Amino acid sequence: MADSVRLACLECGQANRVPADKMDAGPKCAKCGAALMAGDVAAVNLRSHDKAVQSDEIPLILDYWAPWCGPCRTMAPEFAKAAQNLRLKTRFAKIDTEQFPAISQRLQIRGIPLLIL
Repeated sequence: MADSVRLACLECGQANRVPADKMDAGPKCAKCGAALMAGDVAAVNLRSHDKAVQSDEIPLILDYWAPWCGPCRTMAPEFAKAAQNLRLKTRFAKIDTEQFPAISQRLQIRGIPLLIL
């Protein structure tokens, strides 16, 4: 049996097991059908953030940002390019710290944009 990789769906938070040799075949979430390795930057909520941070077995780069932040908006296109270029090696997501202030308090975020691997 092939080795598998555990990934949380960044849309619904469902845990998924994907065969390692099928990672480039466009795996989808078993619950909601969202692409697991799409190569884009997924906007996450608190639930999917926590699930992915706790259970993903491949690197996940998270951008903590806010819509009013000029540097956040300036960095976004390059972050999206990196997500596309590293599509099979890592996943990229962002969480709006203004919409989800609890994440800023919990992680003691003092400035944005902030990238955490």
